[in-house]
Order: sequence, then structure tokens, then C-alpha cells
Amino acid sequence: MLAAGIMSGTSLDGIDVAICEIEGLDQKTQVKLLAFDTIAFEPQTLANLSQALNRDQVSLADISRLNVELGQVFGQAVLRVCQQNDLDSKNLDFIASHGQTLYHDTSNQNNIRHTLQLGEASEIAALCQCPVISDFRPMDVALGGAGAPLVPYAEWVLYQDPSRTQALQNIGGIGNVTILPKSGRLSDLVAFDTGPGNMVINEAMQILFNQTYDKDGNRASQGQVQEELAQHLMAHPYLQAPLPKSTGRELFGRAFTQELIDAFPQISPLDFIATVTWYSAACIAFHLDGHIPAVPQVDRLIVSGGGAYNPQLIRYLKELMPKVEVIRQEDLGYSSEAKEAIAFVILGNQTFHGRPSNVPSVTGASQPAILGKITPWLDLSKTKKFS
Repeated sequence: MLAAGIMSGTSLDGIDVAICEIEGLDQKTQVKLLAFDTIAFEPQTLANLSQALNRDQVSLADISRLNVELGQVFGQAVLRVCQQNDLDSKNLDFIASHGQTLYHDTSNQNNIRHTLQLGEASEIAALCQCPVISDFRPMDVALGGAGAPLVPYAEWVLYQDPSRTQALQNIGGIGNVTILPKSGRLSDLVAFDTGPGNMVINEAMQILFNQTYDKDGNRASQGQVQEELAQHLMAHPYLQAPLPKSTGRELFGRAFTQELIDAFPQISPLDFIATVTWYSAACIAFHLDGHIPAVPQVDRLIVSGGGAYNPQLIRYLKELMPKVEVIRQEDLGYSSEAKEAIAFVILGNQTFHGRPSNVPSVTGASQPAILGKITPWLDLSKTKKFS
């Protein structure tokens, strides 16, 4: 089968599109990456999206319009990657689209747990003329789960190693980790969000330097970690929260970052960037260093996501976890950038064949579930014409 995976994360650094060959199901799944690219958001789309994410009040018209706009942008991104690689989107068996998370809160306030991803699947299907699988989180939430993280199932399929316990750490806007014990059992898998990944760094770079991110960790490498701010950050209650747990922009977004800057005006911009970069690494180290009883001792940490390309962040990880082998996906011959888009191809393949792909021991769901909603595409060239 030929399929595409689309991932747009909380860091808003672009639309990841992976085109793969995929065969088999469950643990016998085999996937091969054929093409990958990250398509940057157009400035106006990024402005619309940022406005919706950072404003306290957004109109229904804005949300409805943005849902369609993102669907069109996602579909166009797939078409672009197909064209770059002499592929026809009509030949895709399906597209699996995570969508752009606008809001995610499964804390059960007022007995309502909810998650909302935008990117209208019908728009993607109409542009690419193939079926689309989308909206992967709500079924897990409906079954009492956190709806996150979802990638662990794919990681279990691809990375299980009976000789060592491995942690697969994605550093996108939010950091999330999957721990694969040597036992190999899906029920033994542990996964959760470690806290902010690039999100606070990016927000601080925007506020302090009018730049979208810290390229190559350059600003962080010029600063010094400030103990007072570091201690304040490490006292955040999210670190001590029990598993399962997940977080997002609601907790570590623009408002959180601005409050930190306002609370520590004596800290220079370079030192601030260094400290919040250290904090992203420290959150990971905290969760993997025996503070959480359910987390087993890790032998190897495999880093992916945009944070894998921040040398200063990787340096902090190695300093904080000297007994753990810290490597990047590239060290294993894989792509740090493509990992999550490939994961949604695997999840989409499970859904396409009516197979479950959540991990209840991770999300807290009451049972395994088939995730996502399928938007079919009617290929008139292969069907009888309607009269």
C-alpha cells in the first residue's frame, strides 16, 4: 500500500509530510519511507493559526474558516511532496492526517474531557482525490483516555529491542517520550509528555529576539543557566503529576513564557534562553531518573523532532544523564523530522484495516480502540456513473 502521513505539531514550524510504502498489520507492520519534506506555513496562515492559539476568545467564524484553510493547506502540502517525487496523489491508498491541535484538555473539569484538531479532512480528500483518515484522538478520550500520546504504538512496532530498554524522546513544541522495556510487551510500554520541548524556547525567542526559534542553539550556547529561574521552573507541578499525563500550549504557551520574563526581569535575554533550553532537557532527565515510580531504568535515549537539531539542548541532555546513551534518530539511519509523520501512516494503516492502535496503559483509556475517522473518496473512473 502507498500512504501519506501529515503532522503539524505545537511548535508550528511547518507541515511534515511522509510518503511511505506500508504492508502488514500490528507487530508485523513493515514501513518504508519513500519521500519526506516539511512545508512551511504561508505567513497569513501562520498568523491566523497563531491568533487562534494565543487569543483568549476566538469567534466561531474564525475557527470554522481556519478548519477549512488548514485542510486546504495540508492537502496542498501532500500534492507538493507528491509532485516533487513524481508521484500521483490519486494513487495513495490513504492519507493519515493528525491535524493541528487547537485545544486539548483531558483534566475532566466539569466532567467534560475534550480535544480539538483542525484541518478539514474533506478538503484534503477533494484536493488529493484519495481517502483521508483524521481525528485520531477523540475515541481514546471518549473511552476515558488522555487522547495522548498516540505515537507509542508506532514506536513499539518499529523500535522494540529485546536487548535493552530504550526511550524514544520527541522534542517538538512539547516533549513526549515512549519507553520500550526489554520485555517487548505492549502492555509494559510507558509513554507520556515530559513537559515543554521547543515551545517555551520558541516563545521566548519571539518575545526577546523577534526570531521564531534558536537556530542551532546559538543563543542558548552564549548564555548561562540561572539557578533562581531554574529552581522556579523545576517546581512546576506538572513534573510531579502522576501518569498518565499530557500537556500542551494551555500550560506552557505564550502566557506562561511572558509571565516568566516579567517575573525575572534581571535575567539577560541570552541567559533566559539558556535556562529555558536547559529546562526542556531537565524535564526529560527528571522523568527518566527515578522520580516517577512507573518509569523503568533507561539504557538508551533516542531523540527526534526539531529539538534533535539543537546542539545545546542535546548537550544539556548528555550532562544531565551521564549514564544513559543519548543519540539521535540519524545515528540509527532514520530521520528525526519524519518520525511522527511516519507514525501516523502506521496508525492510519491500523484504522484502514479496522485494527486498534491506542495503548490503554499509556493513555488511560478503558480498552483498545480503533482511532480516527475515515473520509472516503469516490473515484468516478472506477465506479459506475450516477444517473
